[in-house]
Parts: sequence; structure tokens; C-alpha cells
Amino acid sequence: MDLSIVVPVYNEEENIDYLYQQLTEVLDPLGLEYEIICADDGSQDRSFEKLKAIAQRDSRVKVIRFRRNFGQTAGFSAGFDYAQGDIVITIDADLQNDPASIPALLAKMAEGYDVVSGWRKNRQDPFLTRRLPSKIANWLISRTTGVQVHDRGCSLRAHRKEIVKEMRLYGELHRFIPDIAAWLGARMTEIPVKHRPRKFGKSKYGIGRTLRVILDLITIRFLQGYSSRPIHIFGRWGLFLGILGFLLALWLSIQKIFLGQSIGSRPALMLSVLLMLMGVQLVSIGLLGEMMVRIYYEGQNKPIYAIREIVDYSSQKTRPDGEKS
Repeated sequence: MDLSIVVPVYNEEENIDYLYQQLTEVLDPLGLEYEIICADDGSQDRSFEKLKAIAQRDSRVKVIRFRRNFGQTAGFSAGFDYAQGDIVITIDADLQNDPASIPALLAKMAEGYDVVSGWRKNRQDPFLTRRLPSKIANWLISRTTGVQVHDRGCSLRAHRKEIVKEMRLYGELHRFIPDIAAWLGARMTEIPVKHRPRKFGKSKYGIGRTLRVILDLITIRFLQGYSSRPIHIFGRWGLFLGILGFLLALWLSIQKIFLGQSIGSRPALMLSVLLMLMGVQLVSIGLLGEMMVRIYYEGQNKPIYAIREIVDYSSQKTRPDGEKS
């Protein structure tokens, strides 16, 4: 299988027939063996019935139907799990992502990249409620993770199969796929893609998701920097607060013993005790985290690295005439 197209679907009955038509019009001339995997995320309209009807006519279309609405991240994750193509392309079902941009993604992938992200450079969405929050979020995430991507909200993206098979998505981490890919060591770039205004249905996103993005960003930053060594972050702050509390308590003790000052009613005494307790707690959390990491990796025999390729010529044997077999 050359290509897998992963499409999360939620209440998009008016767009499905148009999306299928546009996808096949773009993909058929490429001469590639492909599949279209649609993850119906608990749609309450006739989306599933339409997808099922298309799948009955075209065996290249496969439909995964969720029991309820789990979110777009779950749709991507299910598509990644079932994808068989060497290259996996994600696209929204709302027709705002133009399938005509897929050949450009594939051409860029041919240059040796593992992930090619779409950049809605001329985005056709309201400025205050969609584009402005997105710009702020992308800037904040780029500064935090160090991965320079203009548009994490664009679902039109191409990935090599080995990259998506290594991803473990949960919560709402679909918008951090470029950052997760970078953490796995993927060679990544982005190209401008066409973006169209929505004609049918309504958007499932609003400005209210900003808080969730910030919380997910904290998770991603922790996973990128400290998932295999939690003692480094918790222990560092624990030692800092513990030492600070100890020094404050030592100064108060000197004032009490040598200067005869009363310290029983001073707020600094309570602060010193609080800082030392917080220090002990943070170090303890770090140690517990280290134990959980050991269980996670050793219990599943899971490596703490991601291999791009292996070069090993040791299996080649030398014939008596000097030629290698």
C-alpha cells in the first residue's frame, strides 16, 4: 500500500460525497495504491450511513465507527493504527483543506522528509475567533517546544508510516503532532496549502479551547524534556525550595540563639517550614515518577529511543575468492 488517507469525521454529512469525489479525482491520476480511512467520531447525523454507502461501492474506503464522540485525536489515532500505506496523509472532512494540495505534499516527502505539514498561509476563517488565537497558540508552542511550525491547526499533513506508528495520541494532542514527530526525531518541514471557507456544517472549534491548549502544552513540554527522567524537574525544584527553607530556618535559629530574638510569631518561621516540606514533597514525587518510568519501560521492554535506520554489514560473508556474498 503506497498511501493511506486518514479522515476524522464528525457530523459532516453534507461534505462527505464532495470530499470522496475530490479525493479520488486527485489520487487516481497519481497511479498509487491507496486507501481512505474514515473515522466516524460518533456522528449524530447521517455521516456514517453515507460513508458506509461509499465503502460498499469502493473497497478502498474503510470506515471506523466509534461508539460515541471521542474527539479528533481519537480519530487520528484510530486511523494511524489501521493505516497500511507507506505514507499517511491526514485531512479534515469539512472541505476547508483542499485535496488538490496532496500531490505537493507527496513531492516534498520525496525530498527525504518524514513529515510535511500544511500551512494555511491564506486562511479563510474569522480573524478574532479563529486566526488570532491560532497565531498566539502557535507562537507560544513554538517558543516552548522549540519546533518552528507556523500552523499546527492544519490537519492536512503527510507522514511516513514508521513515524505515526510510534505516536501515542491521547487527550487532545492531535494539534501537537509536529512536536511529537520532532521528539521522535522526524525530519520535518511545511509548505503552503490552499484553504477554503466552510460551505456546509459548522466548525467544532472555538476560542474556548485556548485553556485546553495551554494544559496540553504543559504535558507536551514535560514529555519532551522529562518523561524519562522526572526526578530532574521535580528534584531540582524540590532541592531549591528545600535549601531555601533550610537557610531561612538557619537564619532564624541564629537570631534566636545568639541574638535572643523571638521567632515564634514570625511569618518567616512558617514560611521556612513550608518551603522545606514542599522540597521534600517534590523530591518524593520525582522519586515516585522515576519508579513509574522504570515500570513503564522495563515492564513493557520499551526502548527509550527511536531508530531511523540500521546499517549492518556484518551479515555479509566473504567468499574464498574475495567476493562478498
